[in-house]
Amino acid sequence: MPELPAAADQSHLEDSDHSQCQSILQLLDRVGDKWTILLVGTLADGPVSYNTIMRDIGGVSHRMLISTLRGLERDGIVERRALATAPSNVEYELSPLGRSLIGPLEEVMKWIRKNQQLIESARSVFDAEANPKLM
Repeated sequence: MPELPAAADQSHLEDSDHSQCQSILQLLDRVGDKWTILLVGTLADGPVSYNTIMRDIGGVSHRMLISTLRGLERDGIVERRALATAPSNVEYELSPLGRSLIGPLEEVMKWIRKNQQLIESARSVFDAEANPKLM
């Protein structure tokens, strides 16, 4: 029978796996966020000014938009450029890394469109079974 690795070695692997998993979950949170998805769609055709983004993405607060843009900039998905205009203006654009996100997000949207009715039906059945008095 083969000998098992020492416990210390196993805990090192577990810590490494856990750390990698946490990193992946953080990135999934970022790229799967509804504001990120809307921003990537808005920036897909090229640079856009902050005010245009604010206008094009309905329902986003100034604070949420700034927070999302900063997070995307930190992750290297969006690039920010201050324009030398009066009054000053800022524009954002997808980085090459951000542009590489367009295709996968388009595939997710195709999957959603293809399966939306099935998901809504499943929700209705679940809700009816979970809350028979409401139906």
